Amino acid sequence: MEPFRVLVVDDSAFMRKIFSDFIERDALFQVVGTAENGQEAVRKVKELNPDAVTLDVEMPEMNGLDALKFIMELGPRPVIMLSGLNEEGMKETILALEAGAFDFIRKPSITNALGIEQVGQELMKQLHAAMQAKQRRALWEEEERARQAAQHQTSSSRASKPLGKLADKKPSAKELPQAGHIRANAAEVLARQEPPTVGEEKRRIREVLPGTDPLRRKPAAPEKRRKPESPKPSSAGADSRPADNGPSSLAAITDLVAVGCSTGGPRALKAFLEGIPSGFHAPIVIVQHMPPKFTKSLAQRLNSFSGLEVLEAADGMPLEPGKAYIAPGGSHIRVRRTEKNGYVIATSMDEPRNGHRPSVDTLFESLLPLTELTRHAILMTGMGSDGARMMKKLYDSGVKSTFAESEETCVVYGMPRSAVELGCVNDVLPLQELAPKVVQAVNNRK
Repeated sequence: MEPFRVLVVDDSAFMRKIFSDFIERDALFQVVGTAENGQEAVRKVKELNPDAVTLDVEMPEMNGLDALKFIMELGPRPVIMLSGLNEEGMKETILALEAGAFDFIRKPSITNALGIEQVGQELMKQLHAAMQAKQRRALWEEEERARQAAQHQTSSSRASKPLGKLADKKPSAKELPQAGHIRANAAEVLARQEPPTVGEEKRRIREVLPGTDPLRRKPAAPEKRRKPESPKPSSAGADSRPADNGPSSLAAITDLVAVGCSTGGPRALKAFLEGIPSGFHAPIVIVQHMPPKFTKSLAQRLNSFSGLEVLEAADGMPLEPGKAYIAPGGSHIRVRRTEKNGYVIATSMDEPRNGHRPSVDTLFESLLPLTELTRHAILMTGMGSDGARMMKKLYDSGVKSTFAESEETCVVYGMPRSAVELGCVNDVLPLQELAPKVVQAVNNRK
């Protein structure tokens, strides 16, 4: 079996050597080239057509973000960004994820051998996940093509019947296509299958889609230009909310939306929050798997697009309708009910859960005792199964407003798939349909 071909891009010769060595240790991967800036990276992608790219964010001549845009135009493929910890690097990383990068890792300090080893392990974990996601995308697209061909054949067969007979027969309810069922069918079929091993991926990708890229998707719609607007009012200046934080603040919240996501999450969150109107009647609490400091940049970026006020959550912060709170990287987040301040954020440095801190399971678990609220739980794109187990507990306790992003739009169909397999998801929807459905669910309470 031919190994997956990787291009390593970094302006540091030391880092190029470090990452190349990690990749070459794995027999499933081969470094086919290196580049020291964005311009050289674009040229080598054209020449070598690698299966995946590791791409430094900050480089001379052409930075990683600009290079990423050219690389994606040449043909979408998994790109893993290597980010520094300075503020500009973090902002560029968020923009890169929004532009289609698979994920990112933090660059290690060259003086920290343990840190270098940990980063190398994380890099290989992401490369494996990227190749598996690419293969699953190929299988899903094959299933979709087969379904569409069968549907076309059925339509052609019916059209060939004499008109009189067709006119006499009315279609039954079973024969009428149900959009949601058809859309979710392929994802449900695949959800019952175990993902193929990484060792099978290369062969199956090329057998399924020879000469094409399995990650190919419909072109994204042009980004809507937001109209200039006045600054979002603070809670103190909102006429419709109580002036104090006493018991009346409890009555102001009847619904709570909780969201969990991981790989592909920043891009999904942008699309989701853009679909939520500014007058939304519920607070939204979000866990996005991300390390410390990056979540602040993510919140600031999402706030510039959303009609809601998007904040990085902090311990003791009261929840208010029309606001979205993102768990701070490196901290678990819970929702607590207090007599004095109503519903508030509680953060902790408890041990990682499912390998993550923050963990979606921790957030969802904190909603279990809040039976006075109508709770809405959502799982979107991400590796692993974080959030699925506690969504099941919420569902079994009576929370039926549960949503999962379908494989159709997921970058990685892991977390949503795990919840679907547990039988605790009422609506499996593509990303563009999640926000309208959640708004409808909350508004039905009003």
